[in-house]
Amino acid sequence: MAKYLLLKHYRGAPAAVNDVPMEQWTPEEVSAHVQYMRDFAARLEGTGEFVDAQAFSPEGTFVRYDGEGRPPVTDGPFAETKDLIAGWMVIDVETYERALELAGELSAAPGAGGKPIHEWLEVRPFLAEPPTVTE
Repeated sequence: MAKYLLLKHYRGAPAAVNDVPMEQWTPEEVSAHVQYMRDFAARLEGTGEFVDAQAFSPEGTFVRYDGEGRPPVTDGPFAETKDLIAGWMVIDVETYERALELAGELSAAPGAGGKPIHEWLEVRPFLAEPPTVTE
């Protein structure tokens, strides 16, 4: 089994087919989208392929080390994850092809008008420890 991150973007990927920003959806459309995500995760829990998932709030701050006691904090001018990343799901699957298959399904989550978003998802493998060789 290998772990993959399915990364949902607000921006930075090619535009989704149903590209209406979530803040313009009706409460019912948001609820339908969230329920789709929950149902998808529950199905993967049943197959043992689900690890974790989270949605992000729009708030966020960049911090970096800049010497003892001086972490600079900024709200720009850099591209920030609060503008780019909507949330993520971690899956643990047998093959890369299965990760792509599940990402394609997740891309069909409903959006405005109840129609699938067809959003782009980034599929990123986790770095794995190299196998230990013993003789």
